[in-house]
Amino acid sequence: MSPLSSYRRLLELAGPAYVVTAFLGRLPLAMSQLGTLLLVSTATGRYAEGGLAAGALAVANAVSAPVAGTLADRLGQRPIVLAQSLAGAAALATLVLLVHLHASSVVLVATAGLAGLALPQIGPLARVRWRPLTAGTGEHQRRLVDAAFSYEGAADEASFAVGPALIGLGAVAVSPSGGLLAAAALLAVFGSAFALHPSGRHAAGRAVGATAGRLLTVAFVVLVLAQLAIGALFGATQTGATVLATGVGQPGAAGLVHAMLGVGSAAAGIGTAFVPARIGHERRVLVSAVALLLLSLPLLLADGLVGLTATVFALGFAVAPYMIGVFTLGERIVPSARVGAAMTVLASATGVGYALGSSIAGRLADTHGHTAAFTVTVAATVFAVVLAGSQQRRLRRAAGPRTPAEPEPARAEVGAMAPGVA
Repeated sequence: MSPLSSYRRLLELAGPAYVVTAFLGRLPLAMSQLGTLLLVSTATGRYAEGGLAAGALAVANAVSAPVAGTLADRLGQRPIVLAQSLAGAAALATLVLLVHLHASSVVLVATAGLAGLALPQIGPLARVRWRPLTAGTGEHQRRLVDAAFSYEGAADEASFAVGPALIGLGAVAVSPSGGLLAAAALLAVFGSAFALHPSGRHAAGRAVGATAGRLLTVAFVVLVLAQLAIGALFGATQTGATVLATGVGQPGAAGLVHAMLGVGSAAAGIGTAFVPARIGHERRVLVSAVALLLLSLPLLLADGLVGLTATVFALGFAVAPYMIGVFTLGERIVPSARVGAAMTVLASATGVGYALGSSIAGRLADTHGHTAAFTVTVAATVFAVVLAGSQQRRLRRAAGPRTPAEPEPARAEVGAMAPGVA
């Protein structure tokens, strides 16, 4: 079955309405970080405050994601995602209201954190539904599930292109508040629709009793640090773009600029499928890390939106191959019963990295401008290169070749999203 045939079959199995709903439902998470950064920075006049609020949202979401996944496993996706969608929408709207009421920075940061706790992780939950949806396809199921996960990866990257763009358009057309209010509306409508979609019944109450095997090995910690680096890149780049765009009098353009990172990444993610299988994923991570470093250096010279947009777009082409390599290695080096937990931890590491990157970049930008913020981006890529380069042998040995008799691990099942990581 060819890739195009696989995609057509997946569309037949799930239906176009599900695909659209699942994509639009994940946009608010992609919109909320930049929207919070832009709103709070504009209201307080300090990028450090905006970065702290955006970081609080990201960290809170990273902490709550495994817990929500476990609850969805035990109780079913419908009640958990529905409650998260409504609570998250209310929290984002409350943050906008508090800004207009001139609440203190402490209150704004705390409210952003509460919003992060409530926001649902639609992407991982959507992945869970594909395996039962393809259960009746016989020998084609493995290829269909692989195609589904490729699509979900591209959808995630596309959401992080469209989401910031919507924030930028909302800021230009209305105000910095407009973007977050749009995110709240999308979450209330499409997050709830995703929760109530019939496909959610396939993923309801699928408890997994198998918990054997260690998750925290040295090799897995390396991958967690690798995702921490890419998260820091996201946070610092977003902060630097916001500072530069605000400095030239177009704060709303920050979302459009950062959206280009997702555009380049989504395009590269599709192309990653054509990389020969003989090239190991640990090597792909290293090559991508080097590319991230080289492509991030022009950020230090950026002084206008045109040059910045082109640089960010090019940088995006190294992001997806890097992340695909890290997540694939994560799937291969952990016991099959812990793959879901591994995916959740890696995703959470990205959020923590975003918080670190945006907070540090925001503080540097307050005193030294946008170039200082972009030095954090470059520093994150240097760390990624050193980490990947020094750990090639360890990762290669940990991943190893799978034998034909070895079972294929379950991929990102909500049932495997145990809160424990040891």
